[in-house]
Amino acid sequence: MRGGRATRVAVLLITGASLFAAVPVRSQRFVTTTDPEHPRLKYADSLVSLNDRCIVRMVKLNPKVRPVYVSRMPVGFC
Repeated sequence: MRGGRATRVAVLLITGASLFAAVPVRSQRFVTTTDPEHPRLKYADSLVSLNDRCIVRMVKLNPKVRPVYVSRMPVGFC
């Protein structure tokens, strides 16, 4: 077998890194507003979403969905 130990170590490192990357980040959190049923989201970059409800279905924003930035401001989705 060529490069036995080094190859195994490299494969384990790549596998471990890919598993770590697959874990969802929970950096988004809800920010209270005047409407308690539709709070805005605060993202990891400390910006608060422009909208307080999903543009598509008009329901509460989903913190698991990444925002789209429009003019450097986040827009959340459901």
